[in-house]
This record gives sequence, structure tokens and C-alpha cells, in this order.
Amino acid sequence: MKQIGNIALGVVTSIAGFVDVGTVATAALAGAIYGFQLLWVIALATACAIFLTEMSGRLAAVSHHTIADAVRERLGFRYFTFPLIVEIIVDLVLLAAEIGGTAVALHLVTGVDFRWFVPLVALVSWLLLWFGTFGMIENGVSLLGLLTLVFVYAAWKLGFSWHEVGLGLVPSLPSSDPVKYWFIAVSIIGSIYQPYVFNFYASGAVEDKWTLKDLPANRVVATIGMAFGGLVAMGVLVTAALTLGPHGIHVDSYEQAALMLNPALGSWGVPLFAAAFGIACFSTVLPVALNLAYLVAQGMGWNWSENLKPQEDARFALVYTIAIPVSMTIALLGEPLSLTLVSMALNAVIASIVLAPLLMLMNDRAYLREYTNGPIGNVIGVLIILLAVVIGIAAIPLEVFGG
Repeated sequence: MKQIGNIALGVVTSIAGFVDVGTVATAALAGAIYGFQLLWVIALATACAIFLTEMSGRLAAVSHHTIADAVRERLGFRYFTFPLIVEIIVDLVLLAAEIGGTAVALHLVTGVDFRWFVPLVALVSWLLLWFGTFGMIENGVSLLGLLTLVFVYAAWKLGFSWHEVGLGLVPSLPSSDPVKYWFIAVSIIGSIYQPYVFNFYASGAVEDKWTLKDLPANRVVATIGMAFGGLVAMGVLVTAALTLGPHGIHVDSYEQAALMLNPALGSWGVPLFAAAFGIACFSTVLPVALNLAYLVAQGMGWNWSENLKPQEDARFALVYTIAIPVSMTIALLGEPLSLTLVSMALNAVIASIVLAPLLMLMNDRAYLREYTNGPIGNVIGVLIILLAVVIGIAAIPLEVFGG
């Protein structure tokens, strides 16, 4: 019974962790401009995320290593330096987008300029990390993320066509503006294919002291949690396609995106959008900030754990103490939606750099013994990495010409 409870909690946490500022922004933009056409991209990215999450958890459960820790130990610090630096930069921008998204949600409720809320969100985030534990951060805030299911409810209430959904799940060429179409497609993949998620997931498994007994639970959590997260993303896209698209609203700001729930929920639409969006963003602020500390501490070989008091792993706590104000400054200087789309494109750029070593580790018997990848797992892993390479090469030109 305890195992079932842990699985249920893990699935709920995965759903909440899947949906963040990038998922909402890119799915809403896709639905508003291209209707159901880009549903297949969400499905593809979700399938990739399921495999990568399962591998990250399996690595941690069997070897008791995180991805960052194992890459540094297996390939040396010199090799690890480059992926470490690029992921720090991207995570700082992503953290800024999540802080800004939380502040925008508060702006939607109060009407006060979002910039006034940015320092408050940053301070509350730091306090929770400083005084909290990993369990509180992983489960406490993330449980509130179930409110994002309001997007699925809205899509259902609006009465979408299953035939159109089926057509949208089949890869297709754009009906107009192909550069923007592929830019949004890459951004969607970047919002789901986020490298920080996999190291954070592995770090959480080590924090929770996973063993071989947790491998079945890992498969269930990775599969069902990510699949339901993909369902929420599809709910956002479908709702935007049914409400914003017909009125020519192409989501140039979050204020426009907030209107998508009004036709289904009436006067509760904007408040519920603000609540779901704000919780989705804030429940991601903490893992991203924490992952920055994990990355640096694991890469440098420092003592690390969110379950320790800050004085017991001072350098670990120092990383997120510096990262949060830096990202807060970026959030104050940037336009929230543009910052989000840039961070999603950057995620796509670095995905292959950060994730390619994972596939090598999954075939290393020194770490995984008989639990290494099988032939099918390796084929899927190679295809995922090749997809990441193609997307990484295309992301910056598409950002320039399509964004």
C-alpha cells in the first residue's frame, strides 16, 4: 500500500512538474495560430520525455548517481565543464522566465505591474529553499499543480472534435508561415524536452534513497506522470485553438492567453487561468533553482542535499542564493513572453549536449550492471539524441527568423 501511495504521489508530482511557463506559452501560441496542427509535436516530445525520465530514474536507483555526478566521474571534469556552463546559463534564463511567469499571474489577479511581484517571488522561493526539505519542495508545492487540469476540463467543455484531434496527431506541413510553424514546434519540444528535468529527477531519486525495488515505480511514474503532463499541454493547445484562434488572437502577451478559459468558465476564466498558470510557474521555480545547486555541487564534487541544513552544505546553498537574484534581475529586464520563448529555444539548443552522455551511461555496466539499456532502448535513445541534434541546429535560425 505504501508503494502505491508513493507511485500516486510521484505521478501527481510529475504532472505538475511537466507543466510550466513554457508549456502553457508555447501550447497556447500553437493553438491560437495553427489550431490542432501541432498536437503531434506535443505527443512526440512527451514520448521522448517518458524514455529520458525513466532512464534518469533507473540510473539513480541502480548506481546511486545523478546524471551530472556520473558524467563528471566517468568522463572527467574537463569534459563536464562545457555542458555544465551551458546548462547553468540556460537554467538561469529559464528560472527568470518562471519567476516572471509567477509574477505575471499575480498581475492578472491584482492589476499591479508584474515587476513589483518579481522580487517577492524571488524572496519567497529562496526562503522555501533555505528552510525547506526536498520532500516539501517535490511534493508540497507540486501537488497544487493539479489545478492545471482546468485546461483539460475547458477543452472538454468546449466540445472539441475527436476527428480534428486525430488529424492533429499526424505530422503535417504548415498551412501558412512555415518558419513560424517550425519555430513554435521547436519551442514546444524545448518546453517539454528540458534538460534540467532529468538531472533533477535523478537527484530526487538519490535524495529519496531509491533502490532496485523502486525500478517498477520509476517506470510507472515516468510513463503515467509524463503522459498526463502531455495531456494537459494538449488541453492548453486545444482550448486556445477553440477560443483564441477564431478571434484572431495570436497570443502576443500572457494577458491575451488568459482569455482562453472565459468561453468555458465565464467570469472564473481569468482568475482560474492566473491560478493554474501561477502555480505551474512557481512549482517549477524551486526545482530549477535547486537543480542549479545540484549541477554545480555535483560537478565540483561538493557535499549536496536539500535535506541538509544550509550550514552543512554551505556551498550548495550558496549556488541557489546567487542564482535566484541573478534570474530575478533578468526577469525585471525582460518581457515575460519573449523571455519564455527564448528560454524554450535555448533548451532545444543544449538538449543534445546535455543528454547525449546519458545514453552512454545507460550502457555502462560499471554503473548499471544488468540494468543497462537493451537494443530497443538504445535505438530509441539514439533517435531521441539525433532529434535533439537536428532541433539544436535549427533552433537559433528559427528563433531569429520565426520568433
